[in-house]
Amino acid sequence: MVSVVVRGIPEETHAALKARARRHKRSTEAEIRQILTDAVAPVPERGLGTLLQRIGREVGGAEIVSARDHAPYEPLDLL
Repeated sequence: MVSVVVRGIPEETHAALKARARRHKRSTEAEIRQILTDAVAPVPERGLGTLLQRIGREVGGAEIVSARDHAPYEPLDLL
């Protein structure tokens, strides 16, 4: 396996990487490896539904409740 040294990372960036690693329950080094792997991985074509599902999982899901308006349609008078 190859090793890479990256110098000059701002403190804020390092802190954000550490926090992200904690959220994903892995070391900072493992998090950086995952970020780099994801960045260069080929991205398959995805549909809108797939992307919306992924976003929903990332934010912890959401329940959408909507009530249908059964009132009769009335055209808008623009005059």
